[in-house]
Amino acid sequence: MDIIKVRNLSKVFNGNIRAVEGVSFDVKEGEIFGFLGPNGAGKTTTIKMLTTLISPTAGDAQVLSYSIKRNAPEVRASIGVVPQEYTADEDLTGYDNILLLADLYGIPRDVAKKRIAGLLGLVELGNAAKRKVATYSGGMRRRLELAIGLINFPPVLFLDEPTLGLDVQTRTAVWAYIKRLKEKYKMTLFMTTHYLEEADHLCDRIAIIDHGKLIKIGAPAALKAQLGGDIIQLSVSNDRPGLKRILENAVGVKEVKKIGNEYRIKAKSSETLTPKLISLLSSKKYQVTRLSMTKPSLDEVYLEYTGKSLREEQGGFDKFAQNRQMQATRR
Repeated sequence: MDIIKVRNLSKVFNGNIRAVEGVSFDVKEGEIFGFLGPNGAGKTTTIKMLTTLISPTAGDAQVLSYSIKRNAPEVRASIGVVPQEYTADEDLTGYDNILLLADLYGIPRDVAKKRIAGLLGLVELGNAAKRKVATYSGGMRRRLELAIGLINFPPVLFLDEPTLGLDVQTRTAVWAYIKRLKEKYKMTLFMTTHYLEEADHLCDRIAIIDHGKLIKIGAPAALKAQLGGDIIQLSVSNDRPGLKRILENAVGVKEVKKIGNEYRIKAKSSETLTPKLISLLSSKKYQVTRLSMTKPSLDEVYLEYTGKSLREEQGGFDKFAQNRQMQATRR
């Protein structure tokens, strides 16, 4: 059963900035569905439209059979959202932050208190419940945001870059909580991420998005399998016309693409082909300056369909996000 249906959804800012261009996809009930792409790809804009924070320029979507254009109040009442930014009030305790949102949802106090106790236990914040949020670490804040987003027990939870700016250890811990949400509450999760490992580890299916357009949708394992073999990347110091054809004609080569100054070669077995390629290039007087062999990965999938590596873009964005969150906690 499809719990989210998106059809030709677009968003244009200032008349000419096309943040999202005619995306269409479905999210199945009970799955973790991920939007994978770099900063500026259109991930957050899409999630803001689906959660009715901004209106689409064109197209529509149904969330739990409610139109985001015609039934925005019903959509908002039925979902949970964990945004990129920390939203909890630092001058309140963790407990009071969740209680405040429960009041906004109109949840009776006796019901809310029982839920809060369970949610704080789920994210392992019971011992810190009465502490002000200003004293929480980044990981504790992110776990609190998860608990806040769950207070209305939503059938669908939207997570916008849920581990953005966190260190590897804390990120792994948050992954465990997200998996626990799916198992404990049988809910559907729609998440955005630019972390390859996060998408591979958590998502049942992912949609690769770049420059506001959906490039490919599928299960991580299936997308990697579609690459059809290992990847060899090499550069030479004396590149000249004809090298691509030489590589394509080599026995064991399935496909060759030139991206920048590198040749990206698909092979059934990189271990078998690599020595043969080195020997071949040497006989043709080419000097190999860089060579790498990789098994199919989501970064290779991303590179295959967009022509660029997502992994290379992660580092700078992470530093930016960490600085932004540090500034936010100092206000």
